[in-house]
Amino acid sequence: MRTVIAGGHGQIALRLERLLAGRGDEAVGLIRNPAQSEDLVSVGAEPVVLDLEAAAVDEVAKVLRGADAAVFAAGAGPGSGAERKLTVDRDAAVLLADAAELAGVRRFLIVSSRGADAGAANPDPIFTAYLRAKGAADDAIRARGAGLDWTILRPGALTDAAGTGRVNLGADTGRGSIPRDDVAAVLLALLDAPATAGRTLELVAGDITVPEAVRRAGRRD
Repeated sequence: MRTVIAGGHGQIALRLERLLAGRGDEAVGLIRNPAQSEDLVSVGAEPVVLDLEAAAVDEVAKVLRGADAAVFAAGAGPGSGAERKLTVDRDAAVLLADAAELAGVRRFLIVSSRGADAGAANPDPIFTAYLRAKGAADDAIRARGAGLDWTILRPGALTDAAGTGRVNLGADTGRGSIPRDDVAAVLLALLDAPATAGRTLELVAGDITVPEAVRRAGRRD
């Protein structure tokens, strides 16, 4: 399997790339800064320098052609203003989805956030902008036709604690936190679970093993 990951130098993306490479898959990480290339190579991923805030859809589709899946794990990051929440967390996600359709890559995962909503409100205006941008991107993905087999993953508060391999994954998990290790493990499992296409799933720490949680998330009963 060849998987292209936007935001390839992010903390979740690097973990996912390591997991993909560890099982013999090809992981391609899209990065803006060429100085980050060595970090991707060190986890077994192929770095591709491509700025999603400046690239045209054809440029992105060229990188995606021949891939089996695309994952949007990018974000404007701490310290960025409201404008970049829109250009990265919203617009770049939509661009990657457009490019995936153009390239014929059906499987599409997007890392969003629990509480993301186009009408979200929070005392912190920057966090409000972040939630609204993520929510708008999710809405745009859900509104697509049959061109993508998408799954939206909405983790709770992210931590750097060691992963436990046990999670709570579902339409409404309630508030909670989740180690980045476990987010990456769930993404890996979702790539292999086409039955979860068309689902928006929240993710926090829990008691169910990742494989079983993903299996349950794909049930249609």
